[in-house]
Amino acid sequence: MRVLFLTNNYISLDLYHWLKQQEKEVVLYDKKLTPDFVKSLKPDFLISYNYRYIIKKEVLDFFNDNNAINLHISYLPWNRGAHPNIWSFIENTPKGVSIHLIDEGIDTGDILVQKEVFIDEERHTLKSSYLLLNQEIQSLFKENWERIKNGQIIPKPQKGKGSIHYKKDLEQFQEILKDNFDIPIKIFKEKVKNISRRDIP
Repeated sequence: MRVLFLTNNYISLDLYHWLKQQEKEVVLYDKKLTPDFVKSLKPDFLISYNYRYIIKKEVLDFFNDNNAINLHISYLPWNRGAHPNIWSFIENTPKGVSIHLIDEGIDTGDILVQKEVFIDEERHTLKSSYLLLNQEIQSLFKENWERIKNGQIIPKPQKGKGSIHYKKDLEQFQEILKDNFDIPIKIFKEKVKNISRRDIP
């Protein structure tokens, strides 16, 4: 099987190397996909994990219904889109990881497997919780890869409205983050509350 593995994040490389041991050919790619590239490569399966680009319909058309998946570190339908981990703390929504089919929406495809994850907010920072969720989703993928690639899991539509966020949405909290993701979650949430109170007229 030829697998196209899409990522723009070094944290995904451990899973890429594991996958290379399982499959005949795994192609690592970090640029924006084009129909011409996919047509020339002829991959059997597409995996997106920490990939920054939205995959267009004209690319998805090269794959069967169940042969293009995304690994997302949120408990879908909560926190689709950017910075799912951070938003789960800002809005106190469920935490977890999800592997889902890719459709034309942003993290809206049917769920293959997912897992809710408890995060101790007294002990974790934003960074350590992010690393934890990535460990969880890589483990979930490894446990289920054989069943996923062989089409042995029945996809389930996402239930409920959930939530979605874009990169620009986090700008209001940049004075707290300042690229310091080692901030303890408890302190981060207190600072977010103070900003929210300040915005109330």
